[in-house]
Amino acid sequence: MPYPADRERDRPWVMRTYAGHSSATASNELYRRNLDKGQTGLSVAFDLPTQTGYDPDDELARGEVGKVGVPISHLGDMRRLFDRIPLGEANTSMTINATAMWLLALYVSVAEEQGADRAALSGTTQNDIIKEYLSRGTYVFPPGPSLRLITDMVAWTVSNVPKWNPINICSYHLQEVGATPAQEIAYSMSTAIAVLDSVFDSGQVPEERRGEVVARISFFVNAGVRFIEEMCKMRAFVRIWDEITRDRYGIENPKHRRFRYGVQVNSLGLTEAQPENNVQRIVLEMLAVSLSRDARARAIQLPAWNEALGLPRPWDQQWALRMQQVLAYETDLLEYDDLFEGSKVVEAKVEEIVTGARAEIDRVQAMGGAVAAVESGYMKSALVSSLADRRRRVESGEDVVVGVNKFATTEPSPLQAEGANAIETIDPIVEQHAVEAIRQWRDGRDETLVASTLDDLRAAAKTDRNLVESTIACAKAGVTTGEWASALRGTFGEYRAPTGVSAASASGEAGAEIARVRERVRATGEELGERLRILVGKPGLDGHSNGAEQVAVRARDVGFEVVYQGIRLTPAQIVAAAVQEDVHVVGLSILSGSHLEVVPAVVDGLRAAGAGDVPVIVGGIVPPDDADKLRDRGIARVFTPKDYELTQIMDEIVSVIREANGL
Repeated sequence: MPYPADRERDRPWVMRTYAGHSSATASNELYRRNLDKGQTGLSVAFDLPTQTGYDPDDELARGEVGKVGVPISHLGDMRRLFDRIPLGEANTSMTINATAMWLLALYVSVAEEQGADRAALSGTTQNDIIKEYLSRGTYVFPPGPSLRLITDMVAWTVSNVPKWNPINICSYHLQEVGATPAQEIAYSMSTAIAVLDSVFDSGQVPEERRGEVVARISFFVNAGVRFIEEMCKMRAFVRIWDEITRDRYGIENPKHRRFRYGVQVNSLGLTEAQPENNVQRIVLEMLAVSLSRDARARAIQLPAWNEALGLPRPWDQQWALRMQQVLAYETDLLEYDDLFEGSKVVEAKVEEIVTGARAEIDRVQAMGGAVAAVESGYMKSALVSSLADRRRRVESGEDVVVGVNKFATTEPSPLQAEGANAIETIDPIVEQHAVEAIRQWRDGRDETLVASTLDDLRAAAKTDRNLVESTIACAKAGVTTGEWASALRGTFGEYRAPTGVSAASASGEAGAEIARVRERVRATGEELGERLRILVGKPGLDGHSNGAEQVAVRARDVGFEVVYQGIRLTPAQIVAAAVQEDVHVVGLSILSGSHLEVVPAVVDGLRAAGAGDVPVIVGGIVPPDDADKLRDRGIARVFTPKDYELTQIMDEIVSVIREANGL
């Protein structure tokens, strides 16, 4: 931890690499290699079916298994994931939210099998469901039951796993979907207030242990390339957290009030164009959370330079780890007290951010708190509007992105000379093996025990009994991820969060180019005898919806009638909506790497429904070779992150409609 053992030099932060893919066995090999290279903590990436509570053989899991993380379906998978890694000594961060209780139960079960004491376990479950409704989209249950799961985990860990951080409140993803520094602080602090109020109101924690609860609340933040502003934001975070915990909750011990946070620097700020520039972006962003000793991160994980292109290779992840090691061990950064104490410039910027954040916190609290502000759509609409403003500034050139909207002339990059081999690819056989493996797992277990533990879980969910021990019993009985989530879906129900699109505003968009494209949309609609309609679809389990939302907002602004139903749709549901709404074009947004599986399924479904003449376009992280394959399957256009000018994309969509209709 960065708090000093002596006055000479701080200890380095925990160094992590966010990793996991294909299978538990493959990910275990990757983890052990990374630990051998000097990584000091594990950061587990789970695949989307695991994050959203589906087994690999579920229809919604098609094309998603092992793509953006490791599939963990049951206790056997968790055993393989941590084979030869002693959990009693490890520090493990798990990026998991809706199913966080389930994955923690599996982790505790494996640790106990290894002979570790629960009280010795240290690490973090992300477990911030509020930001899932606002950004990442891996929520499952409605806000009320989701907050109950978090509450039970916080209360249980304080008593049973006191070194564990049961929640990692994430402003990281809020920045990715448009949050200003003030919004980033305000919405994450509003989440913290909602969680602490729920825990203390539940009666599960005695008054004298409230400080221990507060001390286990950690945060996960984003550091963008405006590193002075980002550093000031972190100092503002520290000040506001200290105020809230002292004044609202009466926490007297300053150690309990300490703002404890980890960082991943901005992944969505990385560019597909001239990706070698991402190296210096990552380094500058790392400085934002390490330069200021009084607000220094306790754990840092860095993305790889090529994450805008696809899944990074082990060598790319090693490069990111070495960046941290050079800063921590070669420079003199850790030898000094805070470098910015007494700076008038820094203090003025911190005060500006603090003032804005306090005002937004008050606004959310006046609405009834974070849950109410989610259910009303207020926070989501505010973020969609902020991101629209940010995109406008990039498109206009007001905000410079080197290699994208300025200085775009470039030499060929030797880092990309290998073509498709410059990124890690997942063999489609991985999904088939996972499907076969989970069926074998089910065949080999005691079904009577499985049924009884699930029945107990359902019964407990209908009361106020803490659900963690019932969940651990399910884990040890051999219950699967999908079965655990399904049992709670049956009790709690499912949820579809507001998209934020209908209420979003995009100020400053009415330029000459917008007007020109709006006229093309109107004229083409007149030629066809009806207003142009576009369906924006998010097939599969990918919940990163900000791109789709921005497309929907811009399409509305140029005159399209927009059909956008939110995230997590099957190809069949998208086809049904396209046919029912009689749309002129279908736009699919996919960032998880499942495009080669789910996009053809939509195309084939349209043909089967007699709508094969409706053109389909795709946007997302699609490597060039895959884009060619999609075009061969009949996709009219493929847009990737380098296509950043939304109005030009709208213009191209009008051309697609005209071509499809022979105009």
